Amino acid sequence: MATAAWIGGLAATLSVVSFTPQAWKIIKDRHTEGLSVAACSLTCAGFVLWTCYGLLRGDPAIIVPNAICLLLSGFILALVLLPAHKTASIAEAIEPPTDD
Repeated sequence: MATAAWIGGLAATLSVVSFTPQAWKIIKDRHTEGLSVAACSLTCAGFVLWTCYGLLRGDPAIIVPNAICLLLSGFILALVLLPAHKTASIAEAIEPPTDD
């Protein structure tokens, strides 16, 4: 069972970490061109279902990482759906431009 817990923990960590670079790239670049609304929506729907599944099973090992992934993928989806100037405004609020 220790091996299964270790693999599950690693999988959860990789799932959570996998969305961070995309979210950060959007913040840095201030645009979402090229990202698919359909793909982002399906990803969010998948994480909603995984989170619900974890809740039904009462399994925090499923609930926590999938809820975090839902928040990150939901953030990305929101930025994809927003007009470009709103995405840029949110990105600037999170990371103001630097004077290079």
